[in-house]
Amino acid sequence: MMLLQALLLAAGMFWQVAWSLVLGFFLSAAIQTLVSKERMTAQLGRNGLREIALATAYGAASSSCSYAAAAMSKTLFKKGAAFIPSLAFLFASTNLVIELGIILYLLMGWQFTAAEWVGGVLLIAIMALIVKATYPTALIAEARRHLDEATGEDETVAGETFWDKLRNPQTPVTIAQTFVMDVSMLWKDLAAGFLIAGVLGIFIPAGIWGAFFLHGAPPGVQLVANAVAGPLVAIVSFVCSIGNVPMAAILWGSGISFGGVLSFLYADLIVLPLLDVYRRYYGLKMAVYIGGVFFVTMVAAGIIMQFVFGAFGAIPHANPHIRADLSLFAINYTFWLNLALGALAIALWYVNVKHPMTHSCPAHEGHAH
Repeated sequence: MMLLQALLLAAGMFWQVAWSLVLGFFLSAAIQTLVSKERMTAQLGRNGLREIALATAYGAASSSCSYAAAAMSKTLFKKGAAFIPSLAFLFASTNLVIELGIILYLLMGWQFTAAEWVGGVLLIAIMALIVKATYPTALIAEARRHLDEATGEDETVAGETFWDKLRNPQTPVTIAQTFVMDVSMLWKDLAAGFLIAGVLGIFIPAGIWGAFFLHGAPPGVQLVANAVAGPLVAIVSFVCSIGNVPMAAILWGSGISFGGVLSFLYADLIVLPLLDVYRRYYGLKMAVYIGGVFFVTMVAAGIIMQFVFGAFGAIPHANPHIRADLSLFAINYTFWLNLALGALAIALWYVNVKHPMTHSCPAHEGHAH
């Protein structure tokens, strides 16, 4: 019975984020197909404040799933974006998006929505400072080489202007091929993440979480310990930035601190399957560097947000009965978005089946097959 509940919870989490997964992978494939390396380098090719701000804005307007965002960030970096803007895009596309704020508001209250958005900007600022202070020039060059070897050289479709490329009959075929290739690379990691989240949500009772979060410890100790514990739980537990909101609600109802919940929410980018994705994209050394920088950034942001919201008396009360609401399916905006984006995924899969990628495909010469 509990196993069935865990599977149902995992399915419910997947249902919440399925449409954003498809959207993120589609946008990533479109950029790979339509945007030249020269254009991307001109937009985001430096580690300056303008480029970081621009990448943040692009991220906030794009995907809300960490896996799709990782694929998109990889594409930006491969196309010539500098390292810090690529990471800024990653944070923004998983913390500053509207739909994530809506789900946080509905499940946990406006305070978490505000803390997620304000904290998203704070995360980017802290990350940029850490990376600039430790800038790994040789490691970045090695990561670019590894990425080219892992995914092959991209070539945009023919066309003088963006609209010429969009009208090119080869464009939908190339987008479909790239979409299917990216999904094929990550679907096992996605499935594992959802299943782990469902098992943890059902099989670990609130009392175990309470002990782990040091209930009864001095406030200062609990604050720091929970801010560290949040990302540690995230690393082994959940799947996507929207998908981990139900898990965050479970933790909040089980007694983790406000800052601990936030550091957990911020840590969608360092779950184990995603760390393995970084390894595949950039190599082991860069994956370790990204994981370390992100972990420190998320802990620091969680602690700061606890102080800020505590100072204004804006920390809400927890809902200990949240689990019962998480596996429910309803005909709402998620249903219609999943229907629409599901149809898009099927169409892309069909186009790829009709036009399988081959070495002779001009838009993908140099791809690893």
